[in-house]
Amino acid sequence: MFTGLIEEVGSVRGLQGNILHIGCRMMQDSLALGDSIAVNGVCLTIVGYDSLEIGAEIMPVTMSTTNLGFLKPGMQVNLERAVRMGDRLGGHLVSGHVDATATIVNSRQEQDARLVTVKIPLHLEPYVIEKGSIAIDGISLTVAHLDHTQVAISLVGHTKTHTTLASKKVGDLVNVECDQLGKYVQRLLTTAGNKRASPTKDTMSMTFLQENGFTL
Repeated sequence: MFTGLIEEVGSVRGLQGNILHIGCRMMQDSLALGDSIAVNGVCLTIVGYDSLEIGAEIMPVTMSTTNLGFLKPGMQVNLERAVRMGDRLGGHLVSGHVDATATIVNSRQEQDARLVTVKIPLHLEPYVIEKGSIAIDGISLTVAHLDHTQVAISLVGHTKTHTTLASKKVGDLVNVECDQLGKYVQRLLTTAGNKRASPTKDTMSMTFLQENGFTL
């Protein structure tokens, strides 16, 4: 589990077999083999490290369903170690399980902020709300504007200078993970709605009413 607060921007060294090598200096602190690390918001497993880089195992399905498959030596990536019990939750709960990739459709300066707009797949629309949380390339962000499947987020201060998103261009792919709480709520509402839509004589009982919030 992660918080979406990027700890360091690393530089891709290369891919050897299924091991992604990333140059970095901060991630190694308190790291152990087998630990989880988020790379552009994708949860990977640490299989090696030294003072100059880390090695993370990456599966073929991850390469094909996230933007990690487009990484080349020299490209920068957002890095975050897994959160520890007792740590402050400065962002929001991020699992590192990417829902989909999205295309940047607009990026412009707006006073002191950078406004980046991405077009998310249609099936993710129910899980995104204006002023809600969303993780883009592993960064915990607030949805500034929402227009159907176009999601705009505002990059200010620290986020602009300490993550990779401000340097992304129109047409680039980013990893998107929607807020887990939104997914659970949507799932519960859908399940409850289906039950309420067609209760039969056999299912209409005190248990049914309690399960669907009609009684205490």
